[in-house]
Amino acid sequence: MNQENQLQNRITVIDKEVTWDKTQVIMSKTNAFGIIEYANEVFVDVSGYEDYELMGQPHNIIRHPDMPKVIFKVLWENLKKGKNFHAIVKNLAKSGRYYWVITDFEIAKDENGAIVNYFGRRQSVPQEVVAMHIEPLYKKLLQIEAASGVEFSEKYLIGFLEEKKRSYVEYIKELIYEHEKAQSKFAHYEEQEDEEEEERGFFKRLFNR
Repeated sequence: MNQENQLQNRITVIDKEVTWDKTQVIMSKTNAFGIIEYANEVFVDVSGYEDYELMGQPHNIIRHPDMPKVIFKVLWENLKKGKNFHAIVKNLAKSGRYYWVITDFEIAKDENGAIVNYFGRRQSVPQEVVAMHIEPLYKKLLQIEAASGVEFSEKYLIGFLEEKKRSYVEYIKELIYEHEKAQSKFAHYEEQEDEEEEERGFFKRLFNR
């Protein structure tokens, strides 16, 4: 953690987005503790780090200070239970610039059922979704964390999602789905009756797998 903080403290945050090919998928492999064991070329290009700078580092080397801690708390709670989790995340490049992604994970276990690796896939998020919905929510969560701590940030998030009658994953899926539908990209897909199947199908299409 100290090493990660030292690396981030040397970075001057710049309020500009990284220029990258948003059709590409950022991929990484970490051990059970989130230490990077592999990063694909897209990860290297977008983050601005060389391969050797990423290997052996905690994945949160790219954590942006604009990200509320509660999102990572919920993400890790799900991953440690062996559950995939789709989260919208603002990452920090070595240059100080930012890039927004949505996450997708495959979880590898040993013969005893213990988690040994996380394979992460990340794709870009529509700017309209971020600007209109995610940034305002995350700013509110950050303010609460600064004033009252992560516990109350999580309580606010739970209340926010209860009002929407959605889980976090359902909420972001709906945001992206509605955006893509408005863009007529998914107009030819039929609505599925089973919500779980519909959600799984949506993210499978999103991550091309």
